[in-house]
Amino acid sequence: MSKVQFTVNGRAVDFEVAPGTPLLWVLREELNLTGTKFGCGMAMCGACTVHLDGAAVRSCVTPVEEVVGREVRTIEGLATPDGLHVVQQAWVDHGVPQCGYCQSGQIMSACALLDAVPNPSDADIDAAMSANLCRCGTYPRIRAAIHAAAASRKEASGAK
Repeated sequence: MSKVQFTVNGRAVDFEVAPGTPLLWVLREELNLTGTKFGCGMAMCGACTVHLDGAAVRSCVTPVEEVVGREVRTIEGLATPDGLHVVQQAWVDHGVPQCGYCQSGQIMSACALLDAVPNPSDADIDAAMSANLCRCGTYPRIRAAIHAAAASRKEASGAK
């Protein structure tokens, strides 16, 4: 067992875990943050996407040792007491989810995209989201929701 310390959703965590344990299992089993989903276990579907220091990563293949001293944000860390994150609200407004299984990973990838590219083109969205699979095929609604979230963020910032 090795001791790990990192921050998740703004809260410092400190515990012992077997070396090589994927971050996904630590989040779900040790911290009870079950919004991050297990999909393929090979970083190919995106259901397990979280942010590591602001970048989208696949938690199923990220050893917990790689996050020591760093900031992890999960789907549970997006909303505030005041309401949903702008991307989450866009997802609701556009009726994106069907089965919903992949959606936490989709949302986390979309947030990372908008942090990097505040006004993405369709090509930007397609490139950033191409590694997130949706068995229900809600890709057109995902793209529309990302455009709407970008517009909402722009409007909220007062940008023209």
